[in-house]
Amino acid sequence: MENLRQKSEKSKKEILARIAAAREGRTLSYPEPDWQKNIYKEIEPSLEECFADELKKVSGNCVLCENESDVFDKIKALMAEKGQTRIFCKDVSIAEQLDSHNIAHTNAEADFTDMELGITRCEFLVARTGSVMVSAASPSGRKMNIFPPTHIVLAKKSQIVPYVTDALNGMRQRYDTLPSAITNITGPSRTSDIEKTLVLGAHGPKDIWVFVNLNE
Repeated sequence: MENLRQKSEKSKKEILARIAAAREGRTLSYPEPDWQKNIYKEIEPSLEECFADELKKVSGNCVLCENESDVFDKIKALMAEKGQTRIFCKDVSIAEQLDSHNIAHTNAEADFTDMELGITRCEFLVARTGSVMVSAASPSGRKMNIFPPTHIVLAKKSQIVPYVTDALNGMRQRYDTLPSAITNITGPSRTSDIEKTLVLGAHGPKDIWVFVNLNE
């Protein structure tokens, strides 16, 4: 409590000093910033582990998998844990993988509003923030990133980049014309607007699982 009072008093004095300086027509001098200093934390111990740790901090889940078979075996385990027998999937290439691993799926509009699990790919994974970058160019479309209560993301180790700037640069290299929407998903949807109580799943998925194939 004493520490908070000291910080409050310091801030008060700084504000009053600025007001006094403005009245006298003076300007306060500030130290020159170190423009070469990295403003981000270091990526440790590796890109994939950093991403997994940061995603966990924002209530997301990252599963690091040895290969494709491991990815879909662990998706089956997640489905069993949640008591679900099929996944909603609009991406034809993912649907083919689901078929090859004997995982039931649907893309029927009649099933859309009742889906519990939805699966998509992503553009990039941002290690430093634990963010999943998606875009409107995805075969899954925009709705699949916000509607499923549980959003499953398939990703490759090669898609993990250190910072958001790296992901945006990658998007510029990948597309001649950028997609109409580029979104960073950082953990499940959340809000604390009501009585400052954190609620997950307020405006989108309440659960996000990122399965990373370390062999690609």
